[in-house]
Amino acid sequence: MTIEFPPLYGSDFVSAGLVTAAFFQLPEPEKILFSGFNTQSGYVYIALENGVTIASCFGRRVEYIVTNPDTGKETFFSTYPMKIS
Repeated sequence: MTIEFPPLYGSDFVSAGLVTAAFFQLPEPEKILFSGFNTQSGYVYIALENGVTIASCFGRRVEYIVTNPDTGKETFFSTYPMKIS
């Protein structure tokens, strides 16, 4: 398992720490698809194989994002969604 981010500074560096800590606190182990930084949204993220993305931007609290594969609609959660439909 590898979590890699591009060079980050300031609040983006803080976001990377928050996202990584949230990953290691998951209730069950999950495989990482990829991790990175979105320059358009400012999100530092870890995308999981189960469809959840752990993200933070500007050093703010972690959000858990689930994207509907059919519609592309993103749903944001403040806690890890235990059941993904």
